[in-house]
Amino acid sequence: MHQPKALQRIVDVYFSHSARTISVRAGTQVLKQDGFNDKLYWVKRGELSGSLQNETSGLTAKVFRVEQGMFFGVHSYFAQTLMASTTVIAEKDSEIAWIDLNTQPIEPEIYGSLVEQFMPVMVHELAQRQMLTGLEAIEKEQALQKLYAAEQMTTLGQLAAGIAHELNNAVGVLSSKTEGVQNSICRFLEENKPEVSPFLDSGICDGQSATSAEVRKRAKILQEMYRLDRDQARQLARAVPKGDVPDLWLTNLDEALQYWDIGRDLHDMRLAGKHAASIVRSVKQLGGSDQARQPDVDVNDTIHKSLALLQSNLRRVNVVLRPAVLPTINASVTELVQVWVNIIKNACDAMEYTDNPHIEIITRCSKNRLLITISNNGPVIEEVTRRKIFQPNFTTKKGGLSFGLGLGLSIVQRIVQSYGGTIALKSDPEKTKFRIKLPIA
Repeated sequence: MHQPKALQRIVDVYFSHSARTISVRAGTQVLKQDGFNDKLYWVKRGELSGSLQNETSGLTAKVFRVEQGMFFGVHSYFAQTLMASTTVIAEKDSEIAWIDLNTQPIEPEIYGSLVEQFMPVMVHELAQRQMLTGLEAIEKEQALQKLYAAEQMTTLGQLAAGIAHELNNAVGVLSSKTEGVQNSICRFLEENKPEVSPFLDSGICDGQSATSAEVRKRAKILQEMYRLDRDQARQLARAVPKGDVPDLWLTNLDEALQYWDIGRDLHDMRLAGKHAASIVRSVKQLGGSDQARQPDVDVNDTIHKSLALLQSNLRRVNVVLRPAVLPTINASVTELVQVWVNIIKNACDAMEYTDNPHIEIITRCSKNRLLITISNNGPVIEEVTRRKIFQPNFTTKKGGLSFGLGLGLSIVQRIVQSYGGTIALKSDPEKTKFRIKLPIA
């Protein structure tokens, strides 16, 4: 350790005598609070800590630590109270040297009295302790932030579970009522207007399968082929997206499209109800406190739950899921959903400014292990970032409303490793890929 010149002289002159040097084992008490002390100690190697006990409450707290090159016993020695203000205990095996009140100044004609010679010691010691106190304060603040975040997420989880329960009831009513309305309409038309039932059934069964671009392209063809107006051509392109249009549709096109539209709306309402129910189940499960592992968990199903939870984040992202038929494993659904959500959400954030953002998820089984790869076409992650990305407190997110505490991928790694699995990251200009391996047994 580099020492200022004056301080180095003090160490060389006063703390190099073997007769005034001792070794202490970790756990040894060197000084006791309010106990006698007439020595100034210098730490040659190791680490010790000073604790202060409140006489009224009996509570004890560590107030400082001293490492190699630092001093303790400063107050009792220089103030000559001969009473230790703290209890000092060796945290590690240490070697310490000392001087006592009988020690005479060396070369006083040049360097002055003992107090004058040791003035750099006192100033240096105060500066060292202030720096260490500041670092400990920062560590405590970081620990508090983690605690607050954990408490906040716990509260959000509890709220999510409660809200999901209420939404589940509402979604259940909407789904059952939609089914009832659909059955009533079908019965009514079969009894009173059977000729329009095929159009209603087509809308209910198939819905609209064509994309907006496909509809526009086909509408132009149908408009010229059957001399239709623009709105009719577009609606017919939605109802009959491929092949020739049956004559049955063209006999009374407006009525056919009207009842197809009703069927399509019922189809969409049923799909929306199922989708909402799936999201509610996923939120309820993610907000649950039960992390118990259970048999027969389908990893593909947990990925589907994660994608349902991230619908709003994935609106502009093309997601390709290539699942293989996988054996089930003993796992916590909540933990696995948390893993996929963190990785996919990070990918969405990384691709904020990427044109045509794309995520590909592949699952397969090999050599008694499940292999899950989640890749995206976002910007390359530099090597210096890749080395730190699983470390706690490391984050590239700045400001905003995002939880940029750097805990997500650290938690992901911890969960994966708790299953005896591994997680690795590769990144190049074309693709960034997370590769997770989970043992089946």
